[in-house]
Amino acid sequence: MKDEIASVIPQELEEKAGETPVEKIGLEKKEMLEELNKFFKSQPLAVLATQNGTAPYVSLVAFASDEKPRYILFSTTKATRKYSNLSANPSVSLLIDNRENTIEDFRDAMAVTVLGKVEPIEDFERSIMEKIYLMKHPYLVDFLHSPTTAFLKILVEKYIVVTRFQHVVEVSV
Repeated sequence: MKDEIASVIPQELEEKAGETPVEKIGLEKKEMLEELNKFFKSQPLAVLATQNGTAPYVSLVAFASDEKPRYILFSTTKATRKYSNLSANPSVSLLIDNRENTIEDFRDAMAVTVLGKVEPIEDFERSIMEKIYLMKHPYLVDFLHSPTTAFLKILVEKYIVVTRFQHVVEVSV
């Protein structure tokens, strides 16, 4: 198994282990944000990490993002551990990836970690945010409009993009 994994990891990446991440700026940053926008459109779910003060907690969420992408939208039932954690601590991490759980993922998968803070969606922006969210997840309309559902946004501070197993790029927003 170890040899199979080694055969899909490019040799130059194995040699560069421990290299510090590259920060994208200027045109490179704009191009990377455009790539992230396309990537986010292709992925319906993400893993949201919250913190309750004693231990991290992760859960799956259906998400959507704006075109920039400067924020990530998701909804959750208010009577959840996730929502309770967010109420106590708005700092979150979100993982969006395209893995297929195969050995080739070491070479082909992309994983994006989103770092940011959760905020409620204001009344004046709710209509446009709902449209963005429901364009991607139309089957969640009843859930989104339920009085027990919280509709939230993550204001993105930074993206950490990992490709080819060890190639890491950071993009501050």
